[in-house]
Amino acid sequence: MSHSILSPFGKIPNDWEYQIIIDNVEFLTGPAFDSSLFNTESRGARLVRGINLTQGSTRWGEDKTKYWDVELNNLKKYQLAINDILIGMDGSLVGKNYAYLKQSDLPALLVQRVARLRAKSNLHSKYLYYMYATDFWLDYVEVVKTNSGIPHISNGDIKNFRFPFPPLPEQQKIAAILTSVDEVIEKTQAQIDKLKDLKSGMMQELLTKGVGIKQGDKYVPHIEFKDSPVGKIPKSWEVKPLNSVVLKIIDCEHKTAPYVDKSEYLVVRTSNVRHGELVLDDMKYTHADGYAEWTNRAIPSLGDVLFTREAPAGESCLVPENTKVCMGQRMVLLRPDANVIFSNFFSLFLTSEAASCAIYERSIGTTVSRINIEDIKRIPCIVPPLSEQQEISKAIQSVQNSILNKQEKLQSLKNLKKALMQDLLTGKVRVKVDNDLVV
Repeated sequence: MSHSILSPFGKIPNDWEYQIIIDNVEFLTGPAFDSSLFNTESRGARLVRGINLTQGSTRWGEDKTKYWDVELNNLKKYQLAINDILIGMDGSLVGKNYAYLKQSDLPALLVQRVARLRAKSNLHSKYLYYMYATDFWLDYVEVVKTNSGIPHISNGDIKNFRFPFPPLPEQQKIAAILTSVDEVIEKTQAQIDKLKDLKSGMMQELLTKGVGIKQGDKYVPHIEFKDSPVGKIPKSWEVKPLNSVVLKIIDCEHKTAPYVDKSEYLVVRTSNVRHGELVLDDMKYTHADGYAEWTNRAIPSLGDVLFTREAPAGESCLVPENTKVCMGQRMVLLRPDANVIFSNFFSLFLTSEAASCAIYERSIGTTVSRINIEDIKRIPCIVPPLSEQQEISKAIQSVQNSILNKQEKLQSLKNLKKALMQDLLTGKVRVKVDNDLVV
Protein backbone atom coordinates (compact mmCIF):
# COMPACT_ATOMS: atom_id res chain seq x y z
CA MET A 1 0.00 0.00 0.00
CA SER A 2 1.46 3.37 -0.96
CA HIS A 3 2.35 6.04 1.60
CA SER A 4 0.51 9.07 0.37
CA ILE A 5 -0.56 11.20 3.33
CA LEU A 6 2.07 13.78 4.26
CA SER A 7 2.28 14.73 7.96
CA PRO A 8 4.90 16.01 10.45
CA PHE A 9 5.58 12.29 11.02
CA GLY A 10 6.52 11.95 7.37
CA LYS A 11 4.41 10.03 4.89
CA ILE A 12 1.89 7.71 6.50
CA PRO A 13 -0.25 4.97 4.88
CA ASN A 14 -3.23 6.27 2.94
CA ASP A 15 -5.61 4.08 4.99
CA TRP A 16 -4.43 5.87 8.15
CA GLU A 17 -5.71 9.23 9.32
CA TYR A 18 -3.93 12.19 10.87
CA GLN A 19 -6.06 13.32 13.80
CA ILE A 20 -6.15 15.72 16.70
CA ILE A 21 -5.94 14.41 20.28
CA ILE A 22 -9.05 16.10 21.64
CA ASP A 23 -11.27 14.38 19.05
CA ASN A 24 -10.25 10.98 20.41
CA VAL A 25 -9.97 11.31 24.19
CA GLU A 26 -11.89 12.51 27.21
CA PHE A 27 -9.67 15.32 28.50
CA LEU A 28 -9.55 16.56 32.10
CA THR A 29 -7.26 18.44 34.45
CA GLY A 30 -7.45 18.28 38.21
CA PRO A 31 -8.50 20.82 40.85
CA ALA A 32 -6.38 22.44 43.54
CA PHE A 33 -6.30 20.57 46.85
CA ASP A 34 -5.62 22.13 50.24
CA SER A 35 -2.15 20.83 51.13
CA SER A 36 -2.85 21.26 54.85
CA LEU A 37 -5.34 18.37 54.54
CA PHE A 38 -2.93 15.94 52.86
CA ASN A 39 -2.08 12.80 54.79
CA THR A 40 0.78 10.30 54.51
CA GLU A 41 -0.92 7.42 56.34
CA SER A 42 -2.49 5.84 53.23
CA ARG A 43 -5.95 7.12 54.15
CA GLY A 44 -8.20 7.63 51.14
CA ALA A 45 -6.82 8.00 47.61
CA ARG A 46 -3.38 8.91 46.32
CA LEU A 47 -3.03 12.37 44.84
CA VAL A 48 -1.29 12.31 41.47
CA ARG A 49 0.77 15.48 41.32
CA GLY A 50 3.41 16.46 38.79
CA ILE A 51 6.12 15.11 41.08
CA ASN A 52 4.52 11.66 40.84
CA LEU A 53 5.08 11.42 37.08
CA THR A 54 8.38 10.45 35.54
CA GLN A 55 9.41 9.38 32.07
CA GLY A 56 6.78 6.80 31.20
CA SER A 57 5.57 5.76 34.64
CA THR A 58 4.32 6.86 38.02
CA ARG A 59 6.77 7.53 40.83
CA TRP A 60 5.80 6.86 44.42
CA GLY A 61 7.77 7.02 47.65
CA GLU A 62 7.40 8.18 51.22
CA ASP A 63 8.58 11.69 50.40
CA LYS A 64 6.45 12.01 47.26
CA THR A 65 3.17 10.24 48.07
CA LYS A 66 0.28 12.21 49.55
CA TYR A 67 -3.26 10.99 50.23
CA TRP A 68 -6.70 12.62 50.40
CA ASP A 69 -9.62 11.32 52.44
CA VAL A 70 -11.90 14.37 52.59
CA GLU A 71 -15.32 14.26 50.85
CA LEU A 72 -14.24 11.64 48.33
CA ASN A 73 -17.81 11.18 47.09
CA ASN A 74 -17.76 14.75 45.77
CA LEU A 75 -14.61 14.07 43.74
CA LYS A 76 -15.82 11.21 41.53
CA LYS A 77 -15.13 13.30 38.44
CA TYR A 78 -11.42 13.32 39.30
CA GLN A 79 -11.09 9.66 40.21
CA LEU A 80 -8.58 7.98 37.92
CA ALA A 81 -8.92 4.60 36.27
CA ILE A 82 -6.69 1.87 34.89
CA ASN A 83 -5.35 2.72 31.38
CA ASP A 84 -5.67 6.48 31.94
CA ILE A 85 -2.76 8.48 30.51
CA LEU A 86 -1.43 11.35 32.61
CA ILE A 87 0.80 14.20 31.44
CA GLY A 88 2.68 16.63 33.67
CA MET A 89 2.18 20.21 32.51
CA ASP A 90 5.00 22.03 34.33
CA GLY A 91 8.71 21.84 35.06
CA SER A 92 12.07 21.52 33.34
CA LEU A 93 11.08 18.07 32.00
CA VAL A 94 7.67 19.16 30.73
CA GLY A 95 6.56 16.82 27.96
CA LYS A 96 8.81 14.03 29.22
CA ASN A 97 6.85 13.26 32.39
CA TYR A 98 3.88 11.08 31.56
CA ALA A 99 2.42 7.79 32.78
CA TYR A 100 0.04 4.96 31.95
CA LEU A 101 -1.97 4.03 35.03
CA LYS A 102 -1.96 0.48 36.34
CA GLN A 103 -4.17 -1.15 38.95
CA SER A 104 -1.36 -0.78 41.50
CA ASP A 105 -1.58 3.04 41.16
CA LEU A 106 -5.22 3.15 42.27
CA PRO A 107 -7.26 4.53 43.93
CA ALA A 108 -5.98 7.92 42.88
CA LEU A 109 -7.21 11.47 42.27
CA LEU A 110 -6.19 13.94 39.58
CA VAL A 111 -4.54 17.17 40.80
CA GLN A 112 -4.12 20.54 39.08
CA ARG A 113 -1.42 20.94 36.40
CA VAL A 114 -1.74 17.25 35.52
CA ALA A 115 -3.78 16.31 32.45
CA ARG A 116 -5.76 13.07 32.14
CA LEU A 117 -6.40 11.54 28.73
CA ARG A 118 -8.94 8.71 28.62
CA ALA A 119 -9.08 7.08 25.20
CA LYS A 120 -12.44 6.82 23.41
CA SER A 121 -13.59 3.52 21.91
CA ASN A 122 -11.86 4.07 18.55
CA LEU A 123 -8.44 4.69 20.14
CA HIS A 124 -6.31 2.08 21.92
CA SER A 125 -4.95 3.72 25.08
CA LYS A 126 -1.59 1.94 24.99
CA TYR A 127 -1.07 3.01 21.37
CA LEU A 128 -1.62 6.61 22.46
CA TYR A 129 0.72 6.11 25.43
CA TYR A 130 3.58 5.13 23.12
CA MET A 131 2.95 8.21 21.01
CA TYR A 132 4.05 10.32 24.01
CA ALA A 133 7.39 8.50 24.06
CA THR A 134 8.27 9.70 20.56
CA ASP A 135 10.52 12.54 19.50
CA PHE A 136 7.54 13.89 17.54
CA TRP A 137 5.75 14.72 20.80
CA LEU A 138 8.89 16.17 22.39
CA ASP A 139 9.60 18.30 19.31
CA TYR A 140 6.01 19.58 19.46
CA VAL A 141 6.36 20.46 23.16
CA GLU A 142 9.63 22.26 22.47
CA VAL A 143 7.73 24.57 20.11
CA VAL A 144 4.61 25.25 22.19
CA LYS A 145 5.95 25.37 25.77
CA THR A 146 6.60 28.65 27.55
CA ASN A 147 10.29 29.49 27.95
CA SER A 148 10.14 32.13 30.70
CA GLY A 149 10.22 31.08 34.34
CA ILE A 150 9.05 27.49 34.88
CA PRO A 151 8.33 25.88 31.48
CA HIS A 152 4.74 24.73 31.05
CA ILE A 153 2.24 23.63 28.44
CA SER A 154 -1.44 24.51 28.34
CA ASN A 155 -4.62 22.47 28.01
CA GLY A 156 -4.86 23.64 24.41
CA ASP A 157 -1.31 22.54 23.65
CA ILE A 158 -2.13 18.98 24.72
CA LYS A 159 -5.52 18.91 23.01
CA ASN A 160 -4.19 20.16 19.67
CA PHE A 161 -1.38 17.65 19.23
CA ARG A 162 -1.94 15.70 16.01
CA PHE A 163 -0.83 12.11 15.51
CA PRO A 164 -1.05 9.20 13.03
CA PHE A 165 -4.27 7.25 13.54
CA PRO A 166 -4.34 3.73 12.08
CA PRO A 167 -7.39 1.43 12.20
CA LEU A 168 -8.06 0.11 15.72
CA PRO A 169 -6.88 -3.50 15.06
CA GLU A 170 -3.55 -2.15 13.84
CA GLN A 171 -3.28 0.15 16.88
CA GLN A 172 -3.81 -2.88 19.12
CA LYS A 173 -1.16 -4.93 17.35
CA ILE A 174 1.41 -2.11 17.44
CA ALA A 175 0.76 -1.60 21.15
CA ALA A 176 1.13 -5.35 21.80
CA ILE A 177 4.51 -5.48 20.05
CA LEU A 178 5.88 -2.49 21.94
CA THR A 179 4.46 -3.77 25.24
CA SER A 180 6.27 -7.08 24.77
CA VAL A 181 9.56 -5.20 24.36
CA ASP A 182 8.76 -3.11 27.45
CA GLU A 183 8.21 -6.28 29.47
CA VAL A 184 11.69 -7.56 28.57
CA ILE A 185 13.13 -4.14 29.42
CA GLU A 186 11.46 -4.21 32.84
CA LYS A 187 12.67 -7.75 33.50
CA THR A 188 16.24 -6.82 32.54
CA GLN A 189 16.13 -3.71 34.74
CA ALA A 190 14.91 -5.84 37.66
CA GLN A 191 17.87 -8.19 37.13
CA ILE A 192 20.24 -5.21 37.17
CA ASP A 193 18.69 -3.91 40.39
CA LYS A 194 19.15 -7.31 42.07
CA LEU A 195 22.78 -7.50 40.95
CA LYS A 196 23.41 -4.01 42.30
CA ASP A 197 21.93 -5.04 45.65
CA LEU A 198 24.20 -8.11 45.61
CA LYS A 199 27.23 -5.93 44.84
CA SER A 200 26.35 -3.52 47.64
CA GLY A 201 26.05 -6.38 50.12
CA MET A 202 29.33 -7.90 48.97
CA MET A 203 31.13 -4.58 49.32
CA GLN A 204 29.83 -4.09 52.84
CA GLU A 205 30.95 -7.61 53.79
CA LEU A 206 34.32 -7.75 52.01
CA LEU A 207 35.45 -4.19 52.81
CA THR A 208 34.92 -4.78 56.53
CA LYS A 209 35.72 -8.48 56.97
CA GLY A 210 37.85 -9.26 53.92
CA VAL A 211 38.33 -12.68 52.37
CA GLY A 212 40.69 -13.91 55.08
CA ILE A 213 44.32 -14.93 55.51
CA LYS A 214 45.84 -16.96 52.70
CA GLN A 215 46.99 -20.41 53.74
CA GLY A 216 48.19 -22.42 50.77
CA ASP A 217 45.53 -22.23 48.08
CA LYS A 218 42.79 -21.18 50.50
CA TYR A 219 41.76 -18.12 52.45
CA VAL A 220 40.92 -18.68 56.13
CA PRO A 221 38.45 -16.10 57.52
CA HIS A 222 39.83 -13.42 59.80
CA ILE A 223 39.08 -14.07 63.47
CA GLU A 224 40.78 -11.04 65.03
CA PHE A 225 39.45 -7.54 64.46
CA LYS A 226 40.27 -4.05 65.72
CA ASP A 227 38.62 -0.66 65.95
CA SER A 228 39.71 1.93 63.39
CA PRO A 229 38.67 5.39 62.15
CA VAL A 230 36.45 3.60 59.59
CA GLY A 231 34.99 1.00 61.96
CA LYS A 232 35.99 -2.56 62.85
CA ILE A 233 38.45 -4.14 60.42
CA PRO A 234 40.68 -7.24 60.44
CA LYS A 235 43.68 -6.87 62.76
CA SER A 236 46.16 -7.38 59.90
CA TRP A 237 44.77 -4.43 57.90
CA GLU A 238 46.06 -0.88 58.07
CA VAL A 239 44.33 2.48 57.84
CA LYS A 240 46.30 5.22 56.12
CA PRO A 241 45.51 8.81 55.10
CA LEU A 242 44.70 9.09 51.40
CA ASN A 243 47.78 11.13 50.59
CA SER A 244 49.99 8.20 51.70
CA VAL A 245 48.36 5.71 49.30
CA VAL A 246 48.54 7.85 46.16
CA LEU A 247 51.40 9.19 44.06
CA LYS A 248 49.56 12.28 42.85
CA ILE A 249 46.63 14.48 43.81
CA ILE A 250 45.95 16.87 40.93
CA ASP A 251 43.33 19.58 41.26
CA CYS A 252 41.40 20.71 38.19
CA GLU A 253 41.99 23.87 36.24
CA HIS A 254 39.73 26.45 37.86
CA LYS A 255 38.15 27.45 34.59
CA THR A 256 35.99 25.75 31.99
CA ALA A 257 37.60 24.01 29.03
CA PRO A 258 36.46 25.20 25.58
CA TYR A 259 33.65 22.99 24.33
CA VAL A 260 33.13 21.56 20.85
CA ASP A 261 30.18 19.57 19.53
CA LYS A 262 31.99 16.22 19.42
CA SER A 263 35.56 14.96 19.60
CA GLU A 264 37.71 12.21 21.07
CA TYR A 265 38.56 14.43 24.06
CA LEU A 266 36.06 14.11 26.92
CA VAL A 267 35.60 16.83 29.55
CA VAL A 268 34.50 14.98 32.70
CA ARG A 269 32.37 17.14 34.97
CA THR A 270 30.95 16.28 38.39
CA SER A 271 27.63 15.25 36.78
CA ASN A 272 29.47 12.57 34.77
CA VAL A 273 30.67 10.69 37.87
CA ARG A 274 28.04 8.69 39.74
CA HIS A 275 28.04 5.53 41.87
CA GLY A 276 31.55 4.50 40.91
CA GLU A 277 30.95 4.83 37.17
CA LEU A 278 31.71 7.30 34.39
CA VAL A 279 28.36 8.47 33.02
CA LEU A 280 28.51 9.36 29.33
CA ASP A 281 25.10 11.04 29.24
CA ASP A 282 25.38 14.77 28.58
CA MET A 283 29.17 14.49 28.14
CA LYS A 284 31.02 17.59 26.99
CA TYR A 285 33.97 17.57 24.60
CA THR A 286 36.96 19.79 23.87
CA HIS A 287 39.50 20.13 21.04
CA ALA A 288 43.13 18.94 20.96
CA ASP A 289 44.51 22.25 22.21
CA GLY A 290 42.01 22.33 25.07
CA TYR A 291 42.90 18.77 26.02
CA ALA A 292 46.63 19.60 26.00
CA GLU A 293 46.14 22.64 28.23
CA TRP A 294 43.78 20.91 30.67
CA THR A 295 46.12 17.92 31.07
CA ASN A 296 49.43 19.77 31.25
CA ARG A 297 49.97 18.76 34.90
CA ALA A 298 48.87 15.15 34.46
CA ILE A 299 47.17 13.11 31.74
CA PRO A 300 44.40 10.98 33.28
CA SER A 301 45.36 7.37 32.55
CA LEU A 302 44.06 3.86 33.08
CA GLY A 303 44.10 3.15 36.83
CA ASP A 304 43.70 6.79 37.85
CA VAL A 305 40.62 7.78 39.85
CA LEU A 306 38.47 10.83 39.11
CA PHE A 307 37.02 12.37 42.28
CA THR A 308 34.37 15.08 42.68
CA ARG A 309 35.04 17.91 45.12
CA GLU A 310 31.57 19.39 44.92
CA ALA A 311 27.98 18.89 43.73
CA PRO A 312 28.19 16.38 45.31
CA ALA A 313 31.48 15.83 47.10
CA GLY A 314 32.98 12.36 47.07
CA GLU A 315 31.74 10.68 43.90
CA SER A 316 34.51 8.78 42.10
CA CYS A 317 35.26 6.46 39.20
CA LEU A 318 38.21 4.88 37.42
CA VAL A 319 39.50 6.39 34.18
CA PRO A 320 38.39 3.98 31.42
CA GLU A 321 40.80 2.23 29.10
CA ASN A 322 41.65 3.89 25.76
CA THR A 323 39.78 7.07 26.68
CA LYS A 324 41.16 10.60 26.49
CA VAL A 325 39.70 12.62 29.33
CA CYS A 326 40.42 15.93 31.00
CA MET A 327 38.83 17.31 34.13
CA GLY A 328 36.08 19.85 34.32
CA GLN A 329 35.78 22.21 37.27
CA ARG A 330 35.50 20.82 40.84
CA MET A 331 37.22 17.57 39.83
CA VAL A 332 40.38 15.98 41.27
CA LEU A 333 42.69 13.31 39.84
CA LEU A 334 44.00 10.65 42.25
CA ARG A 335 46.82 8.37 41.09
CA PRO A 336 47.13 5.33 43.42
CA ASP A 337 50.53 3.97 44.45
CA ALA A 338 50.51 0.41 43.09
CA ASN A 339 52.99 -0.64 45.78
CA VAL A 340 50.43 0.23 48.45
CA ILE A 341 46.95 -0.07 46.98
CA PHE A 342 45.47 -1.47 43.75
CA SER A 343 43.47 0.95 41.63
CA ASN A 344 40.38 -1.25 41.53
CA PHE A 345 40.40 -1.73 45.29
CA PHE A 346 40.99 1.98 45.89
CA SER A 347 38.08 2.88 43.64
CA LEU A 348 35.82 0.36 45.40
CA PHE A 349 36.76 1.72 48.81
CA LEU A 350 35.98 5.30 47.77
CA THR A 351 32.41 4.23 46.90
CA SER A 352 31.95 2.34 50.19
CA GLU A 353 29.81 3.40 53.12
CA ALA A 354 32.90 3.90 55.28
CA ALA A 355 34.48 6.27 52.75
CA SER A 356 31.21 8.14 52.23
CA CYS A 357 30.94 8.78 55.98
CA ALA A 358 34.56 9.97 56.17
CA ILE A 359 34.04 12.30 53.18
CA TYR A 360 30.79 13.64 54.65
CA GLU A 361 32.49 14.45 57.95
CA ARG A 362 35.15 16.46 56.12
CA SER A 363 32.79 18.24 53.73
CA ILE A 364 31.47 21.77 54.19
CA GLY A 365 28.39 23.50 52.88
CA THR A 366 24.71 23.04 53.72
CA THR A 367 22.97 23.07 50.34
CA VAL A 368 25.92 22.00 48.16
CA SER A 369 28.59 19.90 49.89
CA ARG A 370 32.22 20.41 48.94
CA ILE A 371 35.55 19.11 50.18
CA ASN A 372 38.92 20.84 50.11
CA ILE A 373 42.15 19.29 48.83
CA GLU A 374 43.69 19.24 52.32
CA ASP A 375 40.68 17.33 53.64
CA ILE A 376 40.84 14.88 50.72
CA LYS A 377 44.43 14.13 51.72
CA ARG A 378 43.26 13.15 55.22
CA ILE A 379 40.48 10.72 54.18
CA PRO A 380 41.25 7.46 56.06
CA CYS A 381 41.69 4.54 53.65
CA ILE A 382 41.68 0.86 54.55
CA VAL A 383 44.75 -0.96 53.26
CA PRO A 384 44.64 -4.77 53.39
CA PRO A 385 47.61 -6.80 52.11
CA LEU A 386 47.90 -6.47 48.33
CA SER A 387 47.00 -10.13 47.74
CA GLU A 388 43.76 -9.69 49.70
CA GLN A 389 42.98 -6.43 47.91
CA GLN A 390 43.23 -8.35 44.65
CA GLU A 391 40.88 -11.12 45.81
CA ILE A 392 38.33 -8.63 47.11
CA SER A 393 38.45 -6.68 43.85
CA LYS A 394 38.08 -9.85 41.75
CA ALA A 395 35.02 -10.99 43.70
CA ILE A 396 33.23 -7.66 43.39
CA GLN A 397 34.34 -7.13 39.79
CA SER A 398 32.73 -10.42 38.77
CA VAL A 399 29.35 -9.05 39.88
CA GLN A 400 30.11 -5.69 38.26
CA ASN A 401 30.84 -7.46 34.97
CA SER A 402 27.42 -9.13 35.16
CA ILE A 403 25.86 -5.71 35.77
CA LEU A 404 27.67 -4.25 32.76
CA ASN A 405 26.54 -7.14 30.53
CA LYS A 406 22.93 -6.63 31.61
CA GLN A 407 23.23 -2.87 31.10
CA GLU A 408 24.48 -3.44 27.55
CA LYS A 409 21.51 -5.72 26.92
CA LEU A 410 19.19 -3.10 28.39
CA GLN A 411 20.56 -0.40 26.13
CA SER A 412 20.18 -2.67 23.10
CA LEU A 413 16.55 -3.28 24.04
CA LYS A 414 15.92 0.44 24.42
CA ASN A 415 17.48 1.07 21.02
CA LEU A 416 15.29 -1.68 19.54
CA LYS A 417 12.19 -0.14 21.07
CA LYS A 418 13.06 3.29 19.72
CA ALA A 419 13.58 1.89 16.23
CA LEU A 420 10.33 -0.07 16.39
CA MET A 421 8.43 3.01 17.52
CA GLN A 422 9.88 5.02 14.66
CA ASP A 423 8.78 2.37 12.14
CA LEU A 424 5.48 1.15 13.61
CA LEU A 425 3.97 4.44 14.78
CA THR A 426 4.47 6.02 11.36
CA GLY A 427 3.39 3.02 9.29
CA LYS A 428 6.81 2.70 7.71
CA VAL A 429 6.61 -0.96 8.75
CA ARG A 430 3.15 -2.49 8.83
CA VAL A 431 2.01 -5.27 11.13
CA LYS A 432 0.04 -8.49 10.76
CA VAL A 433 -3.60 -8.16 11.74
CA ASP A 434 -5.83 -11.26 11.78
CA ASN A 435 -3.11 -13.24 9.98
CA ASP A 436 -3.02 -10.76 7.12
CA LEU A 437 0.11 -8.68 6.62
CA VAL A 438 -0.61 -5.04 6.03
CA VAL A 439 2.08 -3.77 3.63
